[in-house]
Amino acid sequence: MYTPNTPNHNKISLNRRLILLLSLICVATFSMAQRSILPLNDNWLFRFSHEVQKESGRKVMLPHTWNAVDALSGKPDYKRGIGNYSRTLNVPLSWKGKRIFIRFEGANSVTNLFLNGKHIGEHRGGYGAFIFELTDKLTYGDQNQLLVRVNNAEQLDVMPLVGDFNFYGGIYREVALLLTDSICISPLDYASPGIYLRQTKVNAQQADVQTDVIIDNPTHNKQAVDVSIEVFAGTKSVLKQQKTLALEAQAMLQRHTIPFTLHRPHLWNATEDPFMYKVKVSLRQGNRLLDEVEQPLGLRSFQVNPSRGFFLNGRHLPLHGVCKHQDRAVVGNAITRENIAEDVKLMREMGVNAVRLAHYPHAAYTYEQMDRAGIVTWAEIPFVGPGGYADKGFVDSKAFRDNGKQQLIELIRQQFNHPSICFWGLFNELKYEGDNPLDYIQELNRLAHAEDSTRLTTCASNQMGQMNFITDVMSWNRYDGWYGSTPSTLATFLDEMHAKHPQLCIGISEYGAGASVNHQQDSLQQPKPNSWWHPENWQTFYHIRNWDILSHRPYLWGSFVWNMFDFGAAHRTEGDRPGINDKGLVTYDRRIKKDAYYFYKANWNPEAMVYIAGKRITKREKANNELWVFSNCKSVVLSVNGKQQASLTPNDNSLCTFHVTLQPGLNRIVAKGTKDGKQVSDEYEVMCEPKL
Repeated sequence: MYTPNTPNHNKISLNRRLILLLSLICVATFSMAQRSILPLNDNWLFRFSHEVQKESGRKVMLPHTWNAVDALSGKPDYKRGIGNYSRTLNVPLSWKGKRIFIRFEGANSVTNLFLNGKHIGEHRGGYGAFIFELTDKLTYGDQNQLLVRVNNAEQLDVMPLVGDFNFYGGIYREVALLLTDSICISPLDYASPGIYLRQTKVNAQQADVQTDVIIDNPTHNKQAVDVSIEVFAGTKSVLKQQKTLALEAQAMLQRHTIPFTLHRPHLWNATEDPFMYKVKVSLRQGNRLLDEVEQPLGLRSFQVNPSRGFFLNGRHLPLHGVCKHQDRAVVGNAITRENIAEDVKLMREMGVNAVRLAHYPHAAYTYEQMDRAGIVTWAEIPFVGPGGYADKGFVDSKAFRDNGKQQLIELIRQQFNHPSICFWGLFNELKYEGDNPLDYIQELNRLAHAEDSTRLTTCASNQMGQMNFITDVMSWNRYDGWYGSTPSTLATFLDEMHAKHPQLCIGISEYGAGASVNHQQDSLQQPKPNSWWHPENWQTFYHIRNWDILSHRPYLWGSFVWNMFDFGAAHRTEGDRPGINDKGLVTYDRRIKKDAYYFYKANWNPEAMVYIAGKRITKREKANNELWVFSNCKSVVLSVNGKQQASLTPNDNSLCTFHVTLQPGLNRIVAKGTKDGKQVSDEYEVMCEPKL
């Protein structure tokens, strides 16, 4: 069904209109150059294909999904079909002589574009950007009609076939028109920036960068153009060089390579110092500027050692992070830049220094935020297996194989210049039964290395066997203590795997447990994962035990909590409501940080803190209780009703376990600590009503 207005809709629309206004101001600012970007997010009419009457369209603003209500209400049969987006496009005569493109940041999952009733092209894939050229098909000096048909139904030739997440339909990311000169830095190379900054050698003394520039010359004549590359540190130009190129006539996607070297470079050092240069590439003929594109340049080197883990710029950097889906409450996957920035802020507050962006390519702005925050990033394609479900993740057909390769090329080329990305993820939880994906994984691995020899490939596996030995490094999805067994089995598994395969670079790609902040228990009992009871304190206990295991195994190259945020999964019937995977450390609406969030904050964020876990347990039936306090202070003093109970030193996982006696009635509990001269505290009140 169509998404109606929600209580927050007006606020969201206002924010989007402000963004549009600012974007138009930016367009006006850049109009002096030959490249212009015009946002195309407003004035769309939406209707489903079964709504054939002309008046059936509803006005929507992009980003938009038609599943923000039905999928998020836990309906496993949420609408998966065709949605139609239409709008009028006024094309002035002054645009004649320009090249005009329309670029989609993302639409799920098969998109067909029509202009003035004529089919322009199709894109198959729901998570990468794509672009169409409209230059010769527009009517100039008149109104043109755009129609975009988006289909989120299952397609056997489009990744992913399955997934423990929602397949929201719609144009759920931004759309823009791009205007360029006829000779330009090409936007047609899989919707990439047309510039690839390949770091061939980086150390403290020098950085060698190979700049590949992709240029279109659709004219009938050979052309000579001057290409200049200028590198900026802030506003200061630190390098500039120029080269004259000879362009072939009527030839698109011409690749030209221009190397440069920076001496004593300022390196990108993750969260400690995520410094980035800016590279500006310009095309000129004489004094005329043809085109200009800017890209980030964060210089770094990295490697993984099977015994010692991840190294950045020659220094050991233990990667402790989270996995993240893109959706959230109310809007589904139709998120804004403000939503993305809020997510990254919550991650950095917790102390995250690595992220796995699951299970598909995310918005370009997400990677930009990871660059700026210094968060080492695992980016992946949606080659998703059935996990614990009865379905298939791989169909051995040429069409499916080609689509997966297309999506991998799109991901790598579109996000090539982001310094935060160190890993390309090739698959998640595939199985051998039925069509065996082994040789296809090998093909994807070869393709990833051919596209980008500077980064490592990885995977997320829950199966034994040969598929774990294809990518450069690998990781395990493990849920010891949630889906059966106990946390201690994780330690046994990892140590045995490392002993048996000492040259295999091992990480943990997923570990987690469900929790509802509405489910509290005055005891510690392991729940059934598929039940309607997901007590928060079991999730907290799970992470305390699992992190103790992971943090003491230096051979792990990284570990990623599943998940940073609760996310939509319409088929799930568990926890406090259907349709939600509640393994997040923060609730789906981003309003409540669960206790486990603060456990990791105490371990990962050096800023002084004290946090009492279990504060949502407002009534206890036992007088004698065990309380967990998370802190990175040297010592923590706990008082009950104004009387000091104990002073403890946190263990090496920032945990203090206090044994306290509560009085019948209301009790006030206070925890205090000091770090670097800063005193911090936490407190709460709890009723004690002992059973007689």
